[in-house]
Amino acid sequence: MNELDFTGRLIVITGVGRAGQVGEAVAAGFIRRGATVALLGHHATDVNARAASLSAHATSRGASTHDVSAHAGDLADEADAQRLAADVLAQTRDRFEGAVHAVVCVAGGFGFTGPVDRGEVAQWQQQFAINLETAYHTTRAFLPAVRAARGSFVYFGSASVVPGGRAAGITAYAAAKSGVLALMRAVAVDERSQGVRANAIAPSQVRTGTNLAAMGEDHAYVERDSIADVAAFLASPLARDISGQVFTLA
Repeated sequence: MNELDFTGRLIVITGVGRAGQVGEAVAAGFIRRGATVALLGHHATDVNARAASLSAHATSRGASTHDVSAHAGDLADEADAQRLAADVLAQTRDRFEGAVHAVVCVAGGFGFTGPVDRGEVAQWQQQFAINLETAYHTTRAFLPAVRAARGSFVYFGSASVVPGGRAAGITAYAAAKSGVLALMRAVAVDERSQGVRANAIAPSQVRTGTNLAAMGEDHAYVERDSIADVAAFLASPLARDISGQVFTLA
């Protein structure tokens, strides 16, 4: 069997909302490889639109539309994260018996906060909520299902927080992403005996609709499809012996 063929595997992807962003590309990459995907996003209108678009691609390749489902809620809220996990598992129980083969934690957001003594406390709290708390609550909510599949978590850090990275002006974002990498390493160690792996992707600026609008075309971008390929590799049996690692894309 092709180990990058995800037919018969359930993949949960968070942060799938607006068009042209990373979550959309990651979901499309898994669908191209045959996965059943559950898309989690903050706003129902956005995540439903992405699911409809991706379902059309699934149908065109002969898959049924239930290969893509949409679930809206606030992953920064523990109760909502648990509700979303219960919803995903209830909808897929007849096919996957409560198992999730991989959770890809794309949910997050970037923000300039300036020097430490000038940034607003509210900005600090927002960056931790959308980047670290979403990853933490998602992990807790889906961990039993990932254990059942002996699956994996794929987290998103940032090139700004790996050795040689620059965090000037983005203190809150960098601190939150450092926390995500610490969470990943803890999961990798704590869950090794359960057969669960955890790794992270740390990209620099990504070619997204938001970044193109802010910085223009004349910039060195990481392509969204490249990130999707790395996420698929880390969630696949090809990476069965890889855990606790950070993959920097620049």
